[in-house]
This record gives sequence, structure tokens and C-alpha cells, in this order.
Amino acid sequence: MSSQSEQILENKLVQQLYSLGYTKVTVPNEEALLANLKTQLEKHNGITFSPDEFKKVINILSKGSVFEKAKTLREKQHLIRDNGDNLYFEFLNTEHWCQNQYQVTQQVTIEGSYKNRYDVTLLVNGLPLVQIELKRRGLEMKEAFNQVNRYQRHSFGSNSALFQYVQIFIISNGVNTKYYANNRYQSFKQTFYWSDKNNNRLTNILNGFTSEFLEPCHVSKMICKYIVLNETNKILMVLRPYQFYAVEAMIDKVKNSTHNGYIWHTTGSGKTLTSFKASQIITHMPQVKKVVFVVDRKDLDNQTTKEFNGFSKGSIEGTDNTKALVKQFEDDTKLIVTTIQKLNTAISKKKYLEKMKSLQNERIVFIFDECHRSQFGDTHNRIKDFFNNHQMFGFTGTPIFADNAAKNDLGKRTTKDLFGECLHKYVITDAIKDENVLKFAVEYVGNFKRKDTATEIDIEVEDIDRKELMESTDRVDKIVDYIIANHNRKTHSREFTAMLCVSSTDMLVKYYDTFRKKKENGEHNLKVATIFSYVANEEDADATGFIPEEVSVVEESPALYGLHQHKRDKLESYIGDYNKMFGSNFSTKDSQSFYNYYNDISKKVKEKKIDILLVVNMFLTGFDSPPLNTLYVDKNLRFHGLIQAYSRTNRILNEQKSQGEIVVFRNLKKATDEAITLFSNKDAIEVIIMEPYEDYVAKSNEAFKKLLEVAPTVDSVNDLVSEEDELEFIKAFREVMRLKNTMGSFADFDWEDLLIDEQQFNDYRSKYLDLHDKVKEDHGKEKVSILEDVDFELELIHRDEINVTYILKLLAEIKDTNESEKQKKKKEVVDLIAGEANLRSKRLLIEKFIEENLPLVIETETIPQEFEKFWSAEQQKAFDQLVEKENLDRDKTKRLIENYLFAEREPLRDELLALINGKQPSVLKRKEIGDRLNKKVVNFVETFINGVEI
Repeated sequence: MSSQSEQILENKLVQQLYSLGYTKVTVPNEEALLANLKTQLEKHNGITFSPDEFKKVINILSKGSVFEKAKTLREKQHLIRDNGDNLYFEFLNTEHWCQNQYQVTQQVTIEGSYKNRYDVTLLVNGLPLVQIELKRRGLEMKEAFNQVNRYQRHSFGSNSALFQYVQIFIISNGVNTKYYANNRYQSFKQTFYWSDKNNNRLTNILNGFTSEFLEPCHVSKMICKYIVLNETNKILMVLRPYQFYAVEAMIDKVKNSTHNGYIWHTTGSGKTLTSFKASQIITHMPQVKKVVFVVDRKDLDNQTTKEFNGFSKGSIEGTDNTKALVKQFEDDTKLIVTTIQKLNTAISKKKYLEKMKSLQNERIVFIFDECHRSQFGDTHNRIKDFFNNHQMFGFTGTPIFADNAAKNDLGKRTTKDLFGECLHKYVITDAIKDENVLKFAVEYVGNFKRKDTATEIDIEVEDIDRKELMESTDRVDKIVDYIIANHNRKTHSREFTAMLCVSSTDMLVKYYDTFRKKKENGEHNLKVATIFSYVANEEDADATGFIPEEVSVVEESPALYGLHQHKRDKLESYIGDYNKMFGSNFSTKDSQSFYNYYNDISKKVKEKKIDILLVVNMFLTGFDSPPLNTLYVDKNLRFHGLIQAYSRTNRILNEQKSQGEIVVFRNLKKATDEAITLFSNKDAIEVIIMEPYEDYVAKSNEAFKKLLEVAPTVDSVNDLVSEEDELEFIKAFREVMRLKNTMGSFADFDWEDLLIDEQQFNDYRSKYLDLHDKVKEDHGKEKVSILEDVDFELELIHRDEINVTYILKLLAEIKDTNESEKQKKKKEVVDLIAGEANLRSKRLLIEKFIEENLPLVIETETIPQEFEKFWSAEQQKAFDQLVEKENLDRDKTKRLIENYLFAEREPLRDELLALINGKQPSVLKRKEIGDRLNKKVVNFVETFINGVEI
């Protein structure tokens, strides 16, 4: 039986939507879309717009970005009627979300840069709020994702730009279906499956997904309640299913009981977003006086306040001290974020008690972040005893069970003892299955020998962690050498960043000083930074799983918290290195300056400006940085402490980040297996930990055999007749690349282990890039290419070290080579350029320099300057040819290119046509000429400006 066609799938989907209560409407084009919108808004608001009044409505709708339009959608609207009266109306009923009008239409055609026809559109009150793009069975969903991105560039923002009001995109090939918010910046990896309460995925669009997710009331609820407008990044975010069920469960508890409960969502699954949405909704419930979000450290207080205000600007004010906290309890602040220490002070100290007593009988909901850390002392009972009408919810990625509970004066207490039943569970195996977090690749590195005794420290041997050996200078030196040698491999040539966690501040000082000394000696150029504070007698020997907090908050103290003078001097010195590296001016002079430093380090790690962050405990919990992929471990970790630390590395980002890299310099194999078993199940290790290197070798060799079935030789790629054949080659080689990407981070990686050798790989890669260039070249032509929406995953090809500067070094080698070797070296350089995606647009020019200019260079040291002169001359020549051949205004063209570089947005057709001197082209010629100018400007920038840092 042949594969189900896209049209049949589309028709069946639309029939199912009719059965769910959507009304059929035919909307072939922009004109019909606007006419239907007028009718639906009038029906929804019970009013009639005159033509001039509706123009005002369209004027309201046309303003702003996608993010600003999402705000407009949710706001009450006002306009002056023709007779001078005020008219108030709404685009969407967000309070009673089921009371909206629902329609479905097919094949809406909008013409922008290109004419695009959209598959299935769900209209709510006439506005397109859900867009569904389908591919026939057997095709990748990623093609639908790429198609949506193409629509974003070419037509969603055209004319009235109503398709910029889309809140949720659905992509499906029938058997697999995913959804995501209207956010152009996310990758395909950041799209989600829908599931039921028990985390069973509903992937078939006709069998489960549509009836559950696209049911009118549910999808409307997702839009009205469960999309978050992130103010910091100006993007839309939509909750994943497990986040949705957790918030719904908490709301149900608050509405219908006074029982407590906790949410177990694995580390890295987005608990901050879940807790924010729960807090936001509960604050609007009339029976609740206040919602108090409790964290256990000042830096998490600041971080959470910032994130909450990012989700909703001004939603909360930070509480810098207990006095400010008590004031928030007194006033009309509905949502409070505070530390558990300040909350404890507020209900314990006499000077605050009188003010706090007035709230003792009010309904207050407490939500505890990472409740495994903060809730096991007397404070928990003190809060319960003080507030008579409280309700408590806890969030944790790593609950406390009997097996990992630390014994204290109150005995062993579990998360269940403190918070009652688990309201929703989403463990790490669920998250890996859903591709919401990555697996871990754990490497155990040992066999370091001490020179004086020749004692071998083998971390595979249990019980060898003797203090003298583990803290020896020789051992630290060997580990630092290992990190320097392997860091590029682990982080894909520093495309990602890393942390090194150590057992104590004394060890941190040894490590930092060793990195510093080796850098001064020219042994590496890594950007290493650190932050720590000092707690007396800090030990990790018992490694209970609790990562101790280095910063203990001292109430309203201007001093740096608990920092020993000697360690403070060291930290001041290290901050001095940081200031030189980044041109900053941080210090330890007071706690505010220290936290400014903390926040700046956090920002720099997320921006990939720090290569390795050296820590004891800080940043091992609660720190979320998708570009961080590697954790070096020289510290005893167990249970939830281990999972929390490892999970800094496994945030989803893109195709290149295929796993979290863990490099362990201690005997933590048993502890790792125990932690994984405790927080998932005994069979979970193979799900969570990457397979052995040998397994990937076998998979890679199988993938290469399949590649040979499609293209037996490199040259045979040229003979592929149809686009279907080319597509098979693209998929086959892409799988080889993916596996090479995964294996390349293993210390054991060796081309000798593979059937494909490095030269073959590079040759096939060049052919693969040729096809990519061909698709780009053909883009915009009338015929539709099946390759147009294929994701070539060029991030698997890009290597930072292969750039123009690197090529210049190779050219210097050619210059210094004898004549017999020169031709061979030239060919190597040309082949290298052909295999690098970021250099291909520059290939002809670099080859021209090699042939015509390089022989004339006398001194090797002057090659960079000569190349720069050559490049500037060629750039000016190309610019002159562009403006002369197309009859463009020189100054306007220069400004347009500058704006293009600044905004990182391709120029619009009207902007390009405005460059033409004299008479504008006819309507029939505008598209053709505009597309040609766009291509020439983009090619000019890609060739001469992007990626050229000489």
C-alpha cells in the first residue's frame, strides 16, 4: 500500500476538527481573511464595525512585532466610533476561554516575498492563532518545521501580517506530531510532543493528538493560560505537557482542598517556568491572599526574581532584606519571592512578629523551589506552626527518599513526609524519551602516577580516595594537562562551555593556580574563571548527596558572607584576572559587588565567553545554560547531588549538542549507577548514559555501508539523477555526520576504527555541501524542490578553528615549502576550503590569491597584511560592479548593507527596489528584480564580510 498523501491526511484532519466543533470556512486569500475577521469580531463582541471603524481595528492589529502582537491579542481594546462614542472590545476572551468562536480553513494563500500557501489554519474569533503544517508519512517533521520558518521570513509578516498572531504551530507527518510557540529563535530540538498525565505520548495527529490537544476548549486554554510572554527575550513560550499537568494539579488542590503536595520534575525540565505559571494563576484566585515562592539562597532569590519578572515584567519585587519582606506581606503584593532564611527571620524575631501576626489566619500558598535542599531543618515546622491557613507545594528534580535522606535531629525525613503526595511525576527517563533533555556521556579518567613514589591512582578501583593522593600537586597537574589536551574535543572546538567542580576551596586554589601558571607559560589559551566563598571546616568526605551552600546569608551584613581573609585575598586576585580578561571592575569589597560578579559570570558562561568555570558548589544547582555541555568532576558526589551536578550539561540546544559530557577523575561509577537507579528505575542506566564508544563505531560503520548503497564512490554523487536520489544521499551522509559528531567527543576516537577514512569523509562532505549550495541557488524559483526544506544540519560541519585566519597560516606553510611539495599543499588547502560550510562562498577568491598573489609575497610574515589588501580591493571591486550593473545608488546601497549586518535581517523587497536610480520597475518586474537584488546583496555579505576576521 502506498504512503498516505499529504492531501488525504489534511482532509482527514479537517474532518476530525469539524467533529470537534470547529466551523468550516473558506478563506483563500488576504481579502477573505479580513472579511471573515470583521464578521467574527462583530459576532464575538456583539457589535457592528463601520468600514472606517474596522480600518482602525486593522491599524491596531498591524502594529508591533510578534511579541507585541501577542500582548495586543490579550489586551482590552478601545477606539472612537464614527459618531464620537467610545467603543471597548476584545480580540480574545482570556478569562472564559471556551467562549470564543472557532473556525478551520485550508490552503490560505498569502503573497509576500514569495507566494505561500498554508496547510490548515485554526481561526479564533477570525484571527489565525494556530497553524498546522503537514508532511506525508515517511518524511521528516523537520521539513515542516523548516517550512514554517520559511513562511516566517517570506509571508507571515506581509500585508496585514495577521499570521504574526499565530500563537502555536503544529507540525506533523501523520504518525509523529509536535507543537511549539511562535518563536523564530528556537531550533527543531526545542519542539514538543503532547502526552497524557502519565507521560504517554500522543504522536498520531488523527489518533489522539487532535482530539486531546486541538479540542477547542483545550487549545484555547493553552493559548490563554499556558503561553508565557517572556519579557527578557521578547519571545513566546508554551508549556510542555508535564508542566501543564503539574500546574493543573496544583490549581485543583488549591480550589478543592487544603492539602499539600509536591511536583517531581527532573532537573533540566523547566521547573522555574512551571512554578511561575502556577504562582501566576494561583495569585488570581480570590480565595488566596498571597503566594510566597521560597528559595534557599540569595543568589537563587535574585535569579528567580529576575526570571519571574522576565516571564511577566514587574510581576514581583525582590526582597533585599527581612524588613522589605515584611512590608510585602503587609501591602497588596500578591506574589512574593524570598529566601527561606528571611522568611524564618520574619516569623521568629520579635521586631517583626506584630506585623506578621495579622496574616496568621489568611490563606497563603507557599511554593518551595528545589524542596530537597531547603526544607529539612526546623524552619519548615516553624512556618507550619506560624501560619494557620497555609498550603505548601514543593518542586524538586531529585526527591528525598529513605535511601538518600540525611539523618538530623528529627530523624530521616523524606519529601513525602514534608509535602504529602506527589501531584505529578516526570523523571529523567521520560525527559530523555521526549527529547527534552540529553543523555550523559560519562568518562572515568585515571591512572595518574606520582613521580616521587610511582604510586598509581586508578579511579576504577574503589576506596582509593586517600586525602594525600587526591590532593597531590602532581595529580592536579596531570588532570589540568588532560583537560587542556581534551577540552576542544569535548566542547566541539569551544562551541560549548564547561565547568570543573572540585572538593574544596583549597583544591580550587590549586587548580586555578595551575591553570594560570600553564597559561602564562603559553601551554593553553583557555578563558578560566572562578567564584567561591569559604565555609569553615568544609568537607565533602561523607558526600551525602546534599551539595552544601557556600554562601550562607548573613542578615543585612555588608561583609562578604563568611569569607575567610586568606581565601578572600585569593578570590580578589582571581577576580583581578577576570577584570583584565573582560575589562570589568568587580571586587569582593561588599556583598553587592560580589553578587554583581556572580551575575556577570553567569551571563558570560551563557554567552560562551568563559571556557571553563571552576567551582566548589556554586552553579551546580539551579544554573541553566544550554551552551554548557561539559562537566569535569574531581569531587565526591552522590544521589541527588550527583544528578543535579551532571544535569548542568544536558539542556537541549541543537543538533551539534548530542549529549552532556561528564569527565570524572574519581571513582564515581558506583555512585552514578546508584543515583540513576534511585531517581528512575533499575533499568534506566542504559537510557540515561550514552552507549560505549564501540557501539557507536558499529553504528557508524553500518551508516557508512548504507551511504555506499546510495553513492558507492564520491564521484557517483554527481550522477544522482533525481531529487529523490539526492535526498537519500543527504539523509545517509547526515546520519554518518551525526554519529561522527557523537564519537568525536570520546577520548578514544580514532579514524582507524571506522570503515570510512577521514579523507573520504571530507570528500563526501564536500559533495553534501555542493547539494546545499544548489538548493540555495535554486531557492525562489517557481518549481518546488523537495530538498528546499531539508535541514542540512550545517552545525555538524562548522568548525571554529577552520576560518580565514587558519587558512592564512596554511598559506604561510605553502610559502615555506619546497617546490615539489607546493602543489600538494595547495590542493590540501583547496580541498579544506571546499569542505567548510563557512568558507565555500570565499573559495574562488582564496584560490585566486593563492595562484596570483601568494607567489609575489616575499616575506611569510606579511601574508596576513597582503591578504587583507587583496580582500579589500576585491570587495571594493565587487561592490562597484554590483551598483553599476544594477544601477543602484551607491550611498543607499552601503547603508542598506550596514543595516542588514546590524539587524541580521535580509532586506525587504521594497527596500531593495528603493536603491534603484531613476524609474522604478513595473509591477510585473518588481518580484523578479527584487529577488535578484536580494540574492546579490546576500551573496556579497556572505562572501566578503561574514566570517572574515583577519
